[in-house]
Amino acid sequence: MPVAPVFAAVTVAGIEFDETAKVGGGDTVLNGAGVRGVAFLNAYAIGLYLTAKQIDAAAAYEMPGAKRLRVVVLMESPAERLAQSLGKGIEKNHDTEAMALLKPRLDVFKAALLTLGTAHSGDVADFDWLPKGNNEKDGVLRLTINGKKYGEDIAGEDFYQALMTVWLGERPTDRALKAALLGQVAAP
Repeated sequence: MPVAPVFAAVTVAGIEFDETAKVGGGDTVLNGAGVRGVAFLNAYAIGLYLTAKQIDAAAAYEMPGAKRLRVVVLMESPAERLAQSLGKGIEKNHDTEAMALLKPRLDVFKAALLTLGTAHSGDVADFDWLPKGNNEKDGVLRLTINGKKYGEDIAGEDFYQALMTVWLGERPTDRALKAALLGQVAAP
């Protein structure tokens, strides 16, 4: 009788990321996890969940099926700072033409984040890609914070991939964090 694989949680900056997660109706596995520091303080821990492990950013973007970026806040911060930071991260990785297509949805996304007011230590934000039907290009980004949906779902896998570039793009927020999310280095 075959033995089922054993999945273990990964702990980063004191935050435990489960090895697997249900996203929408799909199963995902923890691809990698890391921590983002700001001014010698840990700002948040983040884990990337995909349907199969990938060590290449392009392969992670193109991976069919559900995806999750789970961010656990480690230090209190105004939601406005988070919204601005994510917007700048997307802008750093896209040209003017691409940003023109993304901007209306980015504005909706930022507005959803702003309804949070303040991100408190321990808050858990899930940025989920939920594909619809058999057409993997048809789906939505859903933001949930502490299990509660925030804002409206945002259509377009291109937008979800743009969000992924904040951490996995050519100009990521942190190169060591990019490597950790891609499973290229062990979590700290």
